[in-house]
Amino acid sequence: MTTLAIYQRPQIARPLQQLTRFDEIAALLAGAGIRLARWSTDGIGRIDDSETLLAHFQPEIEQLKRQEGYTSSDVISLTPDHPQRLALRRQFLQEHTHSEDEVRFFVRGSGTFFVPLGDRVFRLTCDAGDLLRVPANTPHWFDCGEYPDFTAIRIFTNPAGWVGHFTGGETFH
Repeated sequence: MTTLAIYQRPQIARPLQQLTRFDEIAALLAGAGIRLARWSTDGIGRIDDSETLLAHFQPEIEQLKRQEGYTSSDVISLTPDHPQRLALRRQFLQEHTHSEDEVRFFVRGSGTFFVPLGDRVFRLTCDAGDLLRVPANTPHWFDCGEYPDFTAIRIFTNPAGWVGHFTGGETFH
């Protein structure tokens, strides 16, 4: 289930607000420039083949490319037995920015994005079917969990793919 919790820094023990209704979450995030939408995952099952997933969602991806100027896409899939799961988690848990939008569509599983905005931190857990677009140059970090189990399509303007610029900002998870 898609959820949003908003924390006040520096007291991050309890959220100020928690939302579970998708339309309310999307509206609140839109006010901060973050876009959240839904794509159907009906008929997908557990397809882990990247080419098959990209082909299945080609119409949606191509529409986004036309609308937003994105040029490439790939698939990231992490499982509890992935040999680099801990190293990738450590990397993603560091606050970073990108010179382009961070666009993620969760095909399977879930993951949690943290976006600090002023003295607040938005903690958004995305689930299968969620399409998230964090604007370019927005500090954020991502937690896939100690035993990640998700598949996501990533969409880029830079053909090189994921390029993070680490800020050294304080994070939590």
